[in-house]
Amino acid sequence: MGKEEEKNRTDWTDPTDRTAEEHRRVRASGGYRRLKSFWVATVIYDGTVAFCERFLDQRSRTVDQMVQAARSGRQNIAEGSRAAATSSQTELRLVGVARASLDELLLDYEDYLRQRGLRQWEKDSPEARRVRAVGQARPENRTDRTDRTDPTGEYAEWLGSRDPAVVANALICLIHQANYLLDRQVRVLERQFVVDGGYSEQLAVRRIAERERQRDRTDQTDRTDRTAKSEAPDCPKCGRAMALRMARKGPKAGRQFWGCSGYPQCMGTRELDGG
Repeated sequence: MGKEEEKNRTDWTDPTDRTAEEHRRVRASGGYRRLKSFWVATVIYDGTVAFCERFLDQRSRTVDQMVQAARSGRQNIAEGSRAAATSSQTELRLVGVARASLDELLLDYEDYLRQRGLRQWEKDSPEARRVRAVGQARPENRTDRTDRTDPTGEYAEWLGSRDPAVVANALICLIHQANYLLDRQVRVLERQFVVDGGYSEQLAVRRIAERERQRDRTDQTDRTDRTAKSEAPDCPKCGRAMALRMARKGPKAGRQFWGCSGYPQCMGTRELDGG
């Protein structure tokens, strides 16, 4: 990143910069790459694609269904995050779709194990605990958006196994983790909606605040005008209030002076210094 770009980004996020404040969105959106739920969903998607290629007949409809469910889980997290700028309800709905898609995928893996007589790991089995420990040790939010390393690398021991039961069980553990994170995400979104309101409510609050700001500015201008009027002297000829004027020609062109408000009926004038 160049110095100029760094400076621009700093200026944009400076809370004291009025221009940045005016252009900032009412509600934040995006940032899904930093969500732990998105990262786990990415591992599930990539792992499912590889699982289907290695262990399932490519002509089976199950392959397409599993890959689409895994993709839907990941994509709807991203779309929900982007939709946050304009609709809390849309964000909640899309996160719910992601959760439902992963539930569908969970059933597919459980069916795979059951129909082939393969053992499904218990929740508290040593194998399941080891898989969960990898995700639990990972930071809650990722801030490096340029990180393009293989997300499945940390699970290579299980996802790269030649035993389909090991791969399926590892992905089942990851789906449970993703669902837990999405459930927690939904609770946070619902609480934010109750406390802060939706996009329309927040937009209305911003509009009212802007109207108040404009009204205050108008009131200040009016007070300045009234002060100027209250300080205006009386015309020495007719006694009316005088108004500030500017000479357009002659030796005093460009200079201000007091002129009678009754002009042109009254030609009374005064110097600004009261002369």
